[in-house]
Amino acid sequence: MRFTALPPVRPGSGRVIYRRLLGYVQPYRRMFYYSIGGMLVFAATEPAFAAMIRPLLDGSFVDRDPRVVRIMPIALVGIFMVRGVAGFINDYCLKWVGRRVVADLRQEMFAHLLRAPTRYYDRTGTGQLLAKLTYNVEHVATAATSAITTLVRDGFTALALLAYMLFIDAVLSGIFLLIGPSMALAIRYASHRFRRYGKRIQERVGMLTHAAQEAIDGHRLVKAFGGEPHETARFSQLNEKTRSLQMKMIATESISVPLVQLIAATAIGVIVYLSTLQGLRDDISVGTFMSFVVAMGLLLPPVKRLTAVNSHLQRGIVAAESLFELLDTECEADTGTRRLTRAAGRIEYRAVSMIYDPAKGPVLSDLSLTIAPGESVALVGRSGSGKSTLASLLPRFYDPSAGCICIDGIDIRELTLASLRAQLSLVTQEVLLFNDSLANNIAYGQRVPVTRAEIERAAEAAHLLEFVRTLPDGFDTLVGDRGVLLSGGQRQRLAIARAMLKDAPILILDEATSALDTESERHIQAALRVLMQRRTTLIIAHRLSSIEHVDRIVVLADGRIVEQGAHAELLARDGYYARLYRLQFEGATT
Repeated sequence: MRFTALPPVRPGSGRVIYRRLLGYVQPYRRMFYYSIGGMLVFAATEPAFAAMIRPLLDGSFVDRDPRVVRIMPIALVGIFMVRGVAGFINDYCLKWVGRRVVADLRQEMFAHLLRAPTRYYDRTGTGQLLAKLTYNVEHVATAATSAITTLVRDGFTALALLAYMLFIDAVLSGIFLLIGPSMALAIRYASHRFRRYGKRIQERVGMLTHAAQEAIDGHRLVKAFGGEPHETARFSQLNEKTRSLQMKMIATESISVPLVQLIAATAIGVIVYLSTLQGLRDDISVGTFMSFVVAMGLLLPPVKRLTAVNSHLQRGIVAAESLFELLDTECEADTGTRRLTRAAGRIEYRAVSMIYDPAKGPVLSDLSLTIAPGESVALVGRSGSGKSTLASLLPRFYDPSAGCICIDGIDIRELTLASLRAQLSLVTQEVLLFNDSLANNIAYGQRVPVTRAEIERAAEAAHLLEFVRTLPDGFDTLVGDRGVLLSGGQRQRLAIARAMLKDAPILILDEATSALDTESERHIQAALRVLMQRRTTLIIAHRLSSIEHVDRIVVLADGRIVEQGAHAELLARDGYYARLYRLQFEGATT
């Protein structure tokens, strides 16, 4: 849910970024206002404490006023009670708002990622995305909570103390106004460095996350090929560069804070020196002068915190910029308005061309293909011939560069994405399972609740039921991260069961039986033949022996259809398909 309608982020537009970030506070403005109120009350106690010095010295020590002596301890305790309550309200309310903002941002980012086009994932590393969802968003939380606390509370404290000092002695207080430009220049220079290093650190953290994820996901390959030294060296190099950038950030912060403090302390020193030169005026008592000096002393801590918070604020702005860049990317083009209840299953590719990268040329070139309802069609050809692209265009993972694709005579771009994809079941060679139970993985994505009996029937049809019955927890057994607790064949049969349960009119099989042993494949092929009798089926196949039973085989080469027909017919032609078949058959028998 996006709360503001501000324009997309431009690099370097810090104010726009922060204003947009504060827009996420708007739904929780009541708690935010409570926090601001607590900050203001808390800040008001600082000059109140300095003001107590005057009657304390003049009344008790000079005039020996017993009433002042009795009132001062009560007033002092009262001030700190008010300060404690106001501080609690400020801290709790603002952190509550901050965690809500972080939760909303994470939720919006995750929802946006689910709607992002496939091309976005093709060019963006997973590590970078995970870094945005974890590392970057926490810096945003700091900028939206702790930074605001410091800016408002300490800023108001500094202003209140300055106002009190002006009230006591405008001439001496004016010296503080002269140091403003020097402090502004120091803070501006530090801000520039904070943002520059902050952005580079976030990029490095994304690279670190990506490197770690690759090593973890590919740990078997790393071990098998002895890649531990290489991965260790690669991670160490990235880790060291990240540490170096962080130290530059720390150095900037460590220099800027003392520098601003030195400027403020110089102003205080000048004031004290001038006061001793001119002596105390007759109209300024000892208590008044000491109250002025205490106010100057109380001014240093908020100035220090205001300078230190700049680093957190700039990190938050850089982090917010990276998050908003993600949120401003285009989602999948879901401009269709028409809906299908259940398609008959007629598929038409009309003069379809597809180019991923102009430098590499077209993957599909002016390809036309019509598939009748209920027909099973296998796409075969060498690697890079366009088989997977042809299948990926049907659910609109990509849109064709030219031409159109129709289902039952309707251009799929006229259909809503939900309606289009509801007509399709997909089984890929690389099966993706979630760290959940077998039953929930089979029933994944079902729009209406399904019964255990329906799940069991789908599992039985996919020849998975016999295996499930051997498990202590049956269908409630967890499959592990990405199904690691299952064998390759079991994962693929589970994916087939998931497609069977969806019962969509169009079925896409991308090497759906490649991970099965010979006996399991025979049973699955029998089940798939029954399943395909009622569905339009598009099969991507490399193992040609698995598609001899299909209605039609379409042979692709260089993004074009070079042959099509039944298995026996194509063999009789002794053309492109027959050569592929002989090469594969000879390779299997040698």
